[in-house]
Amino acid sequence: MTGPLVECVPNFSEGRDAKVISAIGDAVSGVSGVTLLDIDSGEDFHRSVVTMVGTPEAVLEAALASTSVALESIDMRQHSGEHARIGAVDVVPFIPIRDVTMQDCVRLAEAFDEIAAERFGIPIYLYAEAARTPSRQRLPDIRRGEYEGLEQKLTDPEWVPDFGPTEFNPRSGATATGARSLLIAYNVNLDTDDKAAANRIAGILRTSGVLRRDEVGEKIIGSDGRPERVPGRFDALQAAGWMFDDSTAQVSMNLLDHGTTGLHTVTEAIREEAEKVGLSITSGELVGLAPLDALLSAGRFYHAEVDSASEADLVQAAVSGLGLDILEPFDTGARVIEWAAEGA
Repeated sequence: MTGPLVECVPNFSEGRDAKVISAIGDAVSGVSGVTLLDIDSGEDFHRSVVTMVGTPEAVLEAALASTSVALESIDMRQHSGEHARIGAVDVVPFIPIRDVTMQDCVRLAEAFDEIAAERFGIPIYLYAEAARTPSRQRLPDIRRGEYEGLEQKLTDPEWVPDFGPTEFNPRSGATATGARSLLIAYNVNLDTDDKAAANRIAGILRTSGVLRRDEVGEKIIGSDGRPERVPGRFDALQAAGWMFDDSTAQVSMNLLDHGTTGLHTVTEAIREEAEKVGLSITSGELVGLAPLDALLSAGRFYHAEVDSASEADLVQAAVSGLGLDILEPFDTGARVIEWAAEGA
């Protein structure tokens, strides 16, 4: 591909019905100027993460086409899964890759919202760089209360959608759309079925940390009326404890800036915190794709002979060190963004 490139990574609340997932992928592949790089589906999360790249105009068209299929196929009244969500088309982020500015992606998000709100009649919130108020910059804040609390949330003047109706649509829920930097979705599995243990580790690491509590366990409220927090160890990191399957808890993360907090950095910190409570890491899991620089950085940490290692050697060292090939084979040609785009 040559010319301007935008990545879009919509998350759909369907991870179990292969026909629906395939139809969503076909909607993306059917748009000229877009390459479908990956579909990562999880049954326990009941969620599919679709990664596409292409020209800005084509990516917008593909995002709308896949949204249409998802809204026709997914009924949120029947949905339950481990991952937080507010709707059938849960989030649609636009990400600048080449010869495209962040402001260009903000305009793409706004264009998506305007068209989708009119065409599909769904409430839509702008988040991240496209947010119009500080309270909507963070996706977890928009998702707070999840789908089950959405009907009540829509009655709150503070949470009037940026686009679309304020009425609750029980079938489709709501959508968040925005523009953001490249994000790496990465999970680390532990040898325990204790979700609370994974969540405690997540609280120690994530930027937002944990609530500060008094000696009887009550939240401490600051002078601004908000609960005080104990900051986490790392910047640019979102994390929570989830279940990978019935017997495996995981620390589920979004690395918002891998140059600030890298894959190997969080992995080794999780290993350290897990060992303190008698637990071990069993595997790593990359959701979707990752940029080459992020894996090279991890590879330099894990490779024994960095000076003589090629890029391919360093990437393989990262795969092994992070345990990305334990759950299933890891195809670097398909999972590294730059290599996948070149192959396409």
